[in-house]
Amino acid sequence: MSEAVREVPKKERPEFRNIHVTELSNYRMPLASIVSILHRISGFLIFGLLPFVLYLLQESLRSEISFAHYQGFITYPLVKLIILALVWGYMQHFCAGVRHLIMDMHIGLDKDSARQSSAAVLAVSLTLTALVALKLFGVF
Repeated sequence: MSEAVREVPKKERPEFRNIHVTELSNYRMPLASIVSILHRISGFLIFGLLPFVLYLLQESLRSEISFAHYQGFITYPLVKLIILALVWGYMQHFCAGVRHLIMDMHIGLDKDSARQSSAAVLAVSLTLTALVALKLFGVF
């Protein structure tokens, strides 16, 4: 009977704890998580500013005078930066959404493919935003 009750030695297992605030500077998130967080931020940006953008669109379509007013309003550099932030939000959200749709079809779920697709999302969205910025600030 004593043989059946003998104790089995415990393995030393690593202990995973929550990250403390002082350790945040040492923690490095994977690229896929950064793209996921940016997808949420861009969605919030688009959703939060959509009523304002629709109001500006409505007012610019009301008459020729209001269109001329908003055409002059868009020439301010701060307004151009806000438009550029909205364009980035849309491009990031669209590209990350396409990535998520492809992942919903069980394509690219392994670690290397997820890293490559998240890098592609960042590259494509930033490139498209840069092209719009060049057009917006008059380089093209």
